[in-house]
Amino acid sequence: MPKFRKAHELLIEPGRTEKNYWGDLWRYRELFYILAWRDISVRYKQTAIGVLWALLRPFLAMVIFVVVFGRIAKMPSNGIPYPILVFSAMLPWQFFSSSLSEASTSLVGNANLISKIYFPRLIIPAGAVITSLVDFLISAALLGVLMIWLRFVPDWRLITLPLFTLLAFLAALGPGLLLAALTVKFRDFRYVIPFIVQFGLFISPVGFSSDVIPENWRLVYSLNPIVGVIDGFRWAICRGEAHIYAPGFILSVGIVGLFLLIGIRYFRKTEKTFADVI
Repeated sequence: MPKFRKAHELLIEPGRTEKNYWGDLWRYRELFYILAWRDISVRYKQTAIGVLWALLRPFLAMVIFVVVFGRIAKMPSNGIPYPILVFSAMLPWQFFSSSLSEASTSLVGNANLISKIYFPRLIIPAGAVITSLVDFLISAALLGVLMIWLRFVPDWRLITLPLFTLLAFLAALGPGLLLAALTVKFRDFRYVIPFIVQFGLFISPVGFSSDVIPENWRLVYSLNPIVGVIDGFRWAICRGEAHIYAPGFILSVGIVGLFLLIGIRYFRKTEKTFADVI
């Protein structure tokens, strides 16, 4: 009994957070699983059509983009069926936008938990990003059905998709942590985030290929980190018929890393004040 108690005792002392923060993240991994599972359950609880929402949203958005950019604007597709060109970008975009929205409001939504007990607060927004991964996997299954329907067979590049999924996760986590911490102090960000997501959709190559961007503007366009993520997804899914602009991709990865560093540093810096401010 004493050994069991010692293994589960946590002594709160000055400087503990700084010394053991990443170790505490591992120590509280079960809380991370519980919160992530709770968020998944709440998302589909008392919904009329359940997980079908995760299929309908990207499907309807894809239909609109195919009609507007493929049929009306007649954007080039490099020989790729336009529905697959759009859906291969819709996957990372919806994962990114959903993760950003969920993570940014996650701390305020768990105010009661934060104000009562100690645990690394980073668990909450990270769990919200993981929750969006469920919708991503459901949408990926829909893409598989679409590829079978259009008889579009990917090649070996498909095995690199987990790497680009990890890049999409990191691209969402950095801004998500930053916005989550800012929303605790400035609740106005709840109204800013939907605007950022809507604006980001139109400046990202979701409905068209980034090849249509003039060559002298492509590096500037790649300052949007989602451009590199989307180009990577298309390269992996569309059997190389969609190309990666190497300088722009490297720049996008660098921007993802920069946002991740800024997000973690600001979150850690303001984390101690969450319980008082919230």
